Amino acid sequence: MSPFLITRTLPEDATDAALRADVLLGLTRTPKTLPPKWFYDAHGSDLFEQITRLDEYYPTRAEREILVDRATEVAAATGARTLVELGSGSSEKTRHLLDALTGLATYVPVDVSESALTQAGQALAADRPGLQVHALIADFTARMELPDTPGPRLVAFLGGTIGNLLPAERAEFLAHIRELLSPGDALLLGTDLVKDEQVLVRAYDDAAGVTAAFNKNVLAVVDRELGADFAPDAFDHVALWDREHEWIEMRLRSRVAQTVKIPVLDLAVDFAAGEELHTEISAKFRKDGVRSELSAAGLELSHWWTDREGRFALSLSMAR
Repeated sequence: MSPFLITRTLPEDATDAALRADVLLGLTRTPKTLPPKWFYDAHGSDLFEQITRLDEYYPTRAEREILVDRATEVAAATGARTLVELGSGSSEKTRHLLDALTGLATYVPVDVSESALTQAGQALAADRPGLQVHALIADFTARMELPDTPGPRLVAFLGGTIGNLLPAERAEFLAHIRELLSPGDALLLGTDLVKDEQVLVRAYDDAAGVTAAFNKNVLAVVDRELGADFAPDAFDHVALWDREHEWIEMRLRSRVAQTVKIPVLDLAVDFAAGEELHTEISAKFRKDGVRSELSAAGLELSHWWTDREGRFALSLSMAR
């Protein structure tokens, strides 16, 4: 068997169809919304890489610190022979786990980007000739099936990405992950933690304006892919802390009254001056809340690690 295999579980036109559906639904509701997954075209991915290097944006550094310090403990606790990574991207952070999981037979990166999977998967297969890499082109927020691989399995969902889901969406997502696991399999979950409001807002509204450009990139994606006439400069980036829900909200605030046309959808969207388009939530967590959400899905929290400043956590939970 080839050390690198890629399986497509999404139709070729799935991305275009999903974008059309999300734009039509999101821009005809109140308040208007666009999902954060549409930030990430090639330019958006480059902007996010820049964000991860900003002084204000701590989550990537904090999570990497935990992985460096604790990967051997993860390996000892799980004995994983298969590692599944959801939203794998470049698989860069995963290398710390791959180094520690000495008994690993198979790595299953899951992403919607075929190019990212191919580049990362082929590089890993070349660097680690004993490792089988079976990449999946799939949307991990939808129901999916994993390939037949040896257990125990460890599913990794890193980066705090689970915070982009609303509570009901998180419950559904975690329940689906549990369905993919057998008793004794594990989930390694990255969660950003509740902390000082000013620290949080700065992380999503940096002085250099990189996050603002990243937020506005969703408009550029809709313009390019659907022929819309959004003018990104006619919107201001907004990042707010919602104390009640304990999440950051990113929005785009219309600077003027304007109408945006999307001919492909036969849609004209009116924005009032000051009206906000909601683009992302990023929930922050507490240990007891994470434990409760995992338990409701049939997963038992067994390990909890934070970086040395207590900003970010990796939790390991076992399938019951």
